[in-house]
Amino acid sequence: MVTEINFDGIVGPSHNYAGLSLGNLASTRNYGKVSEPRAAALQGLAKIRANLERGVAQGFFLPHRRPDTCWLQQLGTTVEAAEPRLRANAMSASAMWAANAATVSPAADTADGRCHLTVANLMTMPHRSHEWRETLFQLRLAFADTERFAVHAPIPAPFGDEGAANHMRLCARHDAPGVEIFVYGHTGAGDLDPGPYPARQHREASAAIARRHGLDPERTILVRQSEEAIASGAFHNDVVAVANERVLFAHENAFANREGFYAELRAKFPEVEIIEIPASEVSLFDAIQSYLFNAQLITQPSGEMALILPTEARESPSVWPWLERLVAGNGPIRQLFVHDLRQSMANGGGPACLRLRVVADPAAIDPRFIATTARLDRIEALIARLWPEQLSVDDLSEPAIWAQCLAARAALCRELELPELEQASY
Repeated sequence: MVTEINFDGIVGPSHNYAGLSLGNLASTRNYGKVSEPRAAALQGLAKIRANLERGVAQGFFLPHRRPDTCWLQQLGTTVEAAEPRLRANAMSASAMWAANAATVSPAADTADGRCHLTVANLMTMPHRSHEWRETLFQLRLAFADTERFAVHAPIPAPFGDEGAANHMRLCARHDAPGVEIFVYGHTGAGDLDPGPYPARQHREASAAIARRHGLDPERTILVRQSEEAIASGAFHNDVVAVANERVLFAHENAFANREGFYAELRAKFPEVEIIEIPASEVSLFDAIQSYLFNAQLITQPSGEMALILPTEARESPSVWPWLERLVAGNGPIRQLFVHDLRQSMANGGGPACLRLRVVADPAAIDPRFIATTARLDRIEALIARLWPEQLSVDDLSEPAIWAQCLAARAALCRELELPELEQASY
C-alpha cells in the first residue's frame, strides 16, 4: 500500500507580512500589509480537501507555537522585552511551508530499506532557523515506526539546508527505486554569495543528506542552481523546477550547467521526460511572479499527471497560454487545477511550498496526522472560530495577540488529540 502522501502545513494564527525573508521578492514586496490568518489557513485546507477528492493521499503538520519564547530565552530576552524585529522573527508562521520541513528519501532508494527524513536546519534566515526543533518533534511523532522510518536531526552549521524545496526525485512509479536530485546554490568554494541574495542550500549539506540516507551514488545527482535564478528571486529550486515520477518540468535557466545535468540525468534514468519552458516564451521574471514551477505535479488515480497551480499562473499573459498548449498536446501533463492561495503567495509560498511529499504506507504513520474529510471539517470549524481575521505588523507587539495565537494553537492540538504537541517544550 505504499503511495505518495502530501503533508501540508496548516497556516498558523500568527501569519503576517513582516518581510523577513531576504531574496523572497513576494515577502519583501508585501512587507507591512495586513494579513488574513483565518483566510490563509482556510485556503490551504481547501487545497488539501480538493486533493483528497482527486484521490491524492493527504496528511498535515500543525502550526508551531508562537511566539517562540524558548528561542527568545536562548537569546537572553523575552517577547515583552525583545526589539520589534526580533519579536517578529519569533512570531513567524513560516513553518506552514512544509516543503522546507525535511528532505525525504523513500525506502526503495535507501540502503537499509527504511524511509529516511532529515529535518532542515533553515539556518540562513533567523525567522526560520528556530523551526527545526518543533518540526523534528512532529516528524518523530508522525513517523514513529523505527522499523520503517529513520528521522534524523538537522545537518550541523554552517552548512545550510532548506529541505525538500531543493530536492527532486524521478522514478518509474512512486514505490519503485528512483534517482534523487539535490539542487544547491552555495558551492563551498569561497564564493559565499556571488549574487544579491543568499544561496540558501549548501552543497555540503546536500551531499551529507545523501550519505546519511544511504543513497546509491549511481542513482544520486548533485546539481547547482543557476546564479541567474537565485538573483531573480528563485530562493529555492522549487520556484524554477518540479519533478514527478518520470517527468522533470523546469525553466530553461533553472540550472547552472543545464546540458551537463540533463546528460547525467538521462544516463542514470533513461526514461526521463524533460519538459522545459524556454526563456524566450516565459521569462524567469514571469515564472517567479506566477509561481508556475511551484505547482504540485501529481499523478492522479487514472495515471494522468496534473499541475496544481496558484491563481497567479492563470492571470499571467505569458504563463497561462503556454500551459494551455502544454496540456493540449500528447505529453504526460494533461490537466491544470487552479487554487486561490493568495495569502500564502503574498509571503512567497505557492502550492508546492505548502507540502512535503512522503512515499510510504499510510498505515505506518500516526493517524492523527492523516487528513480525512471529517478531520478537515473539525479543523476548519476551529480555525473559523479562533484564528485572527487580520494581523498588522504592529499587532505582533500586542500581548492580546500573543495570547490568542497560543490559545488557538493549543485548541487545535486538543481537537486533534495531540497533547504531546500542546505540552512539549522545544
